[in-house]
Amino acid sequence: MQTLQTITYAGAEAEVFTFDNGTEVTEHHVMLHLTDPAPTFGKQLDTLLNAYDALREQLGGPAAVFKRYFVSDAANQADDILAADAPGCALSIVQQPPLDGTKLALWAYMQTGVLPQATPDGLYEVRHAGFRHLWGGNATAVAEGSEAQTSLLINQYVMQLFQEGCSMEANCLRTWFFVRDIDNNYAGVVKARNDIFYTQGLTDKTHFIASTGIGGSGADHRTLAQMDTYAVAGIRPGQVSYLYAADHLNRTSDYGVSFERGTRVDYADRRHLLISGTASIDERGQVLHHGDIRQQTLRMWENVGALLAEGGCSFDDVAHMIVYLRDAADYATVRQLYAERFPGKPAVFVHAPVCRPGWLIEMECMAVKAQHDPALPAY
Repeated sequence: MQTLQTITYAGAEAEVFTFDNGTEVTEHHVMLHLTDPAPTFGKQLDTLLNAYDALREQLGGPAAVFKRYFVSDAANQADDILAADAPGCALSIVQQPPLDGTKLALWAYMQTGVLPQATPDGLYEVRHAGFRHLWGGNATAVAEGSEAQTSLLINQYVMQLFQEGCSMEANCLRTWFFVRDIDNNYAGVVKARNDIFYTQGLTDKTHFIASTGIGGSGADHRTLAQMDTYAVAGIRPGQVSYLYAADHLNRTSDYGVSFERGTRVDYADRRHLLISGTASIDERGQVLHHGDIRQQTLRMWENVGALLAEGGCSFDDVAHMIVYLRDAADYATVRQLYAERFPGKPAVFVHAPVCRPGWLIEMECMAVKAQHDPALPAY
């Protein structure tokens, strides 16, 4: 059902988690890394794309449903990626430098039995059974300040969903907000998100959306906020529930932000857990272990583990992990901790400040687990 493998190519290495339950849709969660930081960006990009093509062939030709490039210098690199990669799926490019010293890394979410197609409103649709999975990447808006930009971004997305017969409240499962100079611009992102979510029926009395709000930037220096999204058309209310781990974490609304700690989505044959960006925090919302990267990492794992357990999963079911570090000097310590606990698990470590200065590390992940519930529609 679940397999892990690490595959080496010339100048690159792929960590692959595969979920195969014998149905049409097999999932491959891939983190693709370069192994030599010395070549120029152009040569590193060629190496990465060659490895991706070889991996895709080796896996039997699955389609990418979402791809994100983590790059060291978006202003000088994004155009080259767009010219070289025609992914046929939602594509995200974010300046969050890989901490292994290379200029880029790639997260690719791949599936068999599907064919992503662009929608007229700019999203990518992945249709299977009775669902349309709608992915969006690299959404930006130009306006004065992060609050105005985020307002435009979310309102544009609301209209995109409307064109697909969807809404944020009923269909959106996951968002990512990448914030340039997060220490100064995150407050505007939070204000805009809170205000618009309220108009969409997303409150602490209903529910919010799994999300990560993290430091990162795009190619355009004017862009203060960039957004990626995931929604599912056709999802039923009973298929979606939310994760709190209240004995470990507080509600995000306690300190004025509006996202869920995690979201569980159940289908007849599988369960998906979407775990939001999670840090070293306690049930009162306090930062724990100030200045201690090792202890913050351990507490962060404890929190993520509690969310996974509440959703009926464990770290064994985690398909990929994205790890954000505020201070690049902490990379060696954190990388060693992960290598000891999660050998071979697809993971990428990037330089990206968390939304509160006291947090040295944050991680997000997605888990996949087989289940058998004929009362639910198949994936």
